[in-house]
Amino acid sequence: MSRFVLEIGTEEIPARFFPRLHEELGELVHTALAEAKVDHGEVKTFATPRRIVLCIEDVCAQQRREEELVTGPPKRIAYGEDGEPTKAGLGFAKTQGVSIEDCYILETEKGEYLAVRKMTGGNRTADLLPAICEKAVASLQFPKKMRWGAREFGFGRPIHWFVALLDDQVIPFTIADVTSGRSTRGHRVMGHGPFEIADASQYFDVIRDKCQVVLDADERKALIRAEGDRLATSVGGSVVWNDDLLDEVCGLVEHPVVILGDFDASFLDVPREVLLSSMEGHQKSFGVEASDGSLLPHFIPVLNIEPKDPALVKKGWERVLRARLEDARFFWKADLETEADTWLGKLDNVIFLGPLGSMGDKTRRLERLCGWLAKQTDPSMEKDIARAGRLSKADLVSDMVGEFDELQGIMGGIYAAKHGESEAVAKALYEQYLPAGPDSPVPSSLSGALLSMADKADTLAGCFGLNKVPTGANDTYALRRAALGICRIALEHNLRIDLDAFLRQAQEGYGDINWKLSHDEAFDKMKAFFANRLKAYFQGKGYETLVVESALGAGFSDLWAAAARVDALSTFSKADDFEQAVLTFKRAANIIVKQGSKGDIALTGDYTEDLLIEDAEKALAARLKEIAPKWEELWGKDDFASLMGLLRDLRPDVDAFFDNVMVMCKEDDLRTNRLNLLTALVSRLGLLADFSALQV
Repeated sequence: MSRFVLEIGTEEIPARFFPRLHEELGELVHTALAEAKVDHGEVKTFATPRRIVLCIEDVCAQQRREEELVTGPPKRIAYGEDGEPTKAGLGFAKTQGVSIEDCYILETEKGEYLAVRKMTGGNRTADLLPAICEKAVASLQFPKKMRWGAREFGFGRPIHWFVALLDDQVIPFTIADVTSGRSTRGHRVMGHGPFEIADASQYFDVIRDKCQVVLDADERKALIRAEGDRLATSVGGSVVWNDDLLDEVCGLVEHPVVILGDFDASFLDVPREVLLSSMEGHQKSFGVEASDGSLLPHFIPVLNIEPKDPALVKKGWERVLRARLEDARFFWKADLETEADTWLGKLDNVIFLGPLGSMGDKTRRLERLCGWLAKQTDPSMEKDIARAGRLSKADLVSDMVGEFDELQGIMGGIYAAKHGESEAVAKALYEQYLPAGPDSPVPSSLSGALLSMADKADTLAGCFGLNKVPTGANDTYALRRAALGICRIALEHNLRIDLDAFLRQAQEGYGDINWKLSHDEAFDKMKAFFANRLKAYFQGKGYETLVVESALGAGFSDLWAAAARVDALSTFSKADDFEQAVLTFKRAANIIVKQGSKGDIALTGDYTEDLLIEDAEKALAARLKEIAPKWEELWGKDDFASLMGLLRDLRPDVDAFFDNVMVMCKEDDLRTNRLNLLTALVSRLGLLADFSALQV
């Protein structure tokens, strides 16, 4: 068994390209080898800023040899009436690399065909690998590709070398005028090279010892964490680790070297968030905090070289950070001297979105919408929530956010507290942009939750009114994230807000706008949009697709209740009698849908007991009447699990009804009465789920 190593050497690839890049290379080569019937062992992949590496253990020297049955033309075409092979038969044999005598007649269900059994495979793996490597390298995906020189080939960054070794044998191929070989290059300063690799088994030793490169990203992270923790402990603190930043830094270095930098303690008067933003966003460094969570006047940069003069390098990092902190302190002091009303006035000159007016207009809409939301949840907070809506975008025109735009909202909350606003207002402003993604936390406070929901609903209502509906992967205004954010906030805060009324209220907040869609048309599109987001959300939680569709089919204006019904129906679906119950209730629902669509029968659910003549229909009516009080009681308690239990108790009477009663009888009065009896049943079913959407 052999080891195969492929290294793609490049100019520095941006860290944002790294997630999955080396894994993609491994998947491409693994798939190609499987298709080529080449057996192999473990596939390992690595990436640094200057190289993408693939290593495969226990590679077989040859393809598997397998017998393959190949069918050709029908017998009547392969042989003439005289029994001699025709051009079609001879051509098939030639194509398969055999003589016509090696072929035989295969009898199948469709008739007789000319066929041949032949052995395939057995080619040398070394002969197959060049084409596999070329295709894999060319297939790698990047957010943006470069083309250099006059070449048509594109890659994340220009390619400078390939290493391709199967044990001691070079696998030859050429891409973009770069030919593969056994020569690699190391760290630009500490182990430049080039270095010859005699055998694939020596690759990792050469990379580590001569090239001075830490190939494994997990190893680089571990080294950074260990040394960072040690340095922070030496000054009585701990590192403020940011996992996203750690991933980015790991993608910037091949030989991580961690140092401890210092800054003047007077900068600690600036908010923690601003200091960390300066360190992390601009210097790719980590902060250091004390045991009480307060920052210490130190920071942790990560170098890509062992410096000859560590003190000089440290001083350089400190000088650059100091300039950023000086700017931040200047903006902080200037903003504290500015009244909120000054910022609110400036918002009228900041465009929100085309025809939708200014940011000032948006905050006035949010003021009203937040007040409406507060009335639905906690009227005592109406004044604070409305105030938060009005102040929500004020920090966009502050000096600090103008320079550090990633702090929008956060600075609004900090400034609000400094300017004497209530804690609820400050917290709402601080959390208004949460959740930032499907896995990020929702606002922790009710005030933050309501402001975030209002902001997102206002944007949705405006964009849908302008028919700016996301299509495919295009979602310029992050409307999918906005809709999912509203759903997550409502569910995680157990808010019983009427989604339909909420979206209508958001639409009404706009004044005289030249809409592309009417309010009703835009509303219908928004509801369908929310349905898709909810479906994806519950599927992500592990619920079956049909269960989700059925539960949401009963309505989802009350998001909390919809989630509870999804859970109850999911539990019911695991019961032994679920399939039979679905068939029963689905039959009832389908009859009502079919007859109701005709429009010639008034299906109100009101039936006349005197027209119930069959024992089975009398029993069903009695059963419905019997469970009605219990149903109302359980419905009032949102006890959907018990309501599903009532359906189980009701099913025998429904089965008996269908077994013994002719619903579509000739007598008009009896037929209408029986349909209304079923309507009374289906109207209750429809409150829990759309059983017609289930398939069993």
